[in-house]
Amino acid sequence: MAKQTISIDPVTRIEGHLKIEVDVDNGKVIDARSIGTLFRGFETILNGRDPRDAQMITQRICGVCSISHGIAATLNLDSAFNVSPPSNGRIVRNLILSGNYIQSHILHFYHLAALDFVTGPDVAPFIPRYKGDYLLPKKVNDAAVEHYMQALDMRMKAHELTALWSGKVPMAQSITPGGVSQKVSVDRIASALWRIRELKDFVKNVYISDVLAVADVYKDYGTVGVGYKNFLSYGVFAENNEKTEFLFKSGIYTADIDLEMNAQKITEDVEFSWYKKEIGRKHPAEGQTDPDLHKENAYSWVKAPRYDGIPHEVGPLARMWINGDYRKGASLLDRHAARALETLKVAEAMEKWVLQLKPGEPVFTAFEIPVNAEGMGLTEAPRGALGHWIKIENKKIANYQAVVPSTWNLSPKDEDFQRGPVEEALIGCPVPDADNPINVARIVRSFDPCLACAVHLTKPNGEMKKFRVC
Repeated sequence: MAKQTISIDPVTRIEGHLKIEVDVDNGKVIDARSIGTLFRGFETILNGRDPRDAQMITQRICGVCSISHGIAATLNLDSAFNVSPPSNGRIVRNLILSGNYIQSHILHFYHLAALDFVTGPDVAPFIPRYKGDYLLPKKVNDAAVEHYMQALDMRMKAHELTALWSGKVPMAQSITPGGVSQKVSVDRIASALWRIRELKDFVKNVYISDVLAVADVYKDYGTVGVGYKNFLSYGVFAENNEKTEFLFKSGIYTADIDLEMNAQKITEDVEFSWYKKEIGRKHPAEGQTDPDLHKENAYSWVKAPRYDGIPHEVGPLARMWINGDYRKGASLLDRHAARALETLKVAEAMEKWVLQLKPGEPVFTAFEIPVNAEGMGLTEAPRGALGHWIKIENKKIANYQAVVPSTWNLSPKDEDFQRGPVEEALIGCPVPDADNPINVARIVRSFDPCLACAVHLTKPNGEMKKFRVC
């Protein structure tokens, strides 16, 4: 096969607008470019507003990740306001976010990624699809199609579980600085408990089994899509009010070494992003969102976060790796396996948390808005490390920055020409048929991209394009 460039635009069955370009030589990817094609400017929208608007406005960054942004924003404001929630408030926040984890992970495998391995009937949403190596035995394949439909019902129950504590889904109403506004009652605990147990049963007996079935048939893919094998986690689901214990701990895994995470070592590079060069290589607390559409050599609206100057993958595999729960490998199959096992771990923790709630006790700690302050809110969205930073002047937002999971994973190259994690994971990817680059899509989707979060206007050029959506 002669050297050629393949473009998948748009990458479908993800959230947001992503274009992937790969250079292929002799049937393998030799270079890759991850291209976020949409600028939104949420950080700019927040400037000059009341700080308490942050947890509501930032949820609108994404309809899939809204809960995660609400939690990150409230942790950010907790930090700036110097306030901590009581036990009930902390636990209810955990329940809101963990319910969102379960629905998001079920959504990702069954409705976004599984169709790269499973063939359904020749009707939408199972078609159109790439031609490729669909290897599952008919019995396993047919069961997976049935589970695709069952997973829709499970996602609904996970949304209901979240809404019990958040008021509604998406765009939670009860998350607030100092805790939550939803009071704890015996009826609400009972209603949550039976949903948790039903979801746990589905995850344990259906979801994990389907992931293992795919991995068993596609054993050769255990070395595909590995990338840097550097991982980062901020930690999530506080187990005590002092925030010294977490269900998933914070940490860094770089060049085969486990390290403590230091948030001061985070920077954002913009060398190949459509932002003004002078705002690059800054800590997010000093970051800016200043676009430059005509910047030479730039190719993405996504910035390039780096930890200590090094690209790091974030997400379920990163959390499970750093926590010591999963260290079998770092391929596209391992991302699916780690995500499924994490879902079970979260469901089991939810059952424990809901029984720790104490009806009638406070869920909220009062606070005052400081005249001037700075804050940082670090958490983990289903897709990975999520950080919000705020600067308050005269009781108004002077600067707000969000660095989201897909900004880490889908980043372009930095000024040291280091590829982003997805770009690196694509190197060496087998592409036997340039018209059906299914393996490229499999690797990209294994990261569960959310480009609505990662890019912060589309410029029409008058050209109408036709896309094959697979």
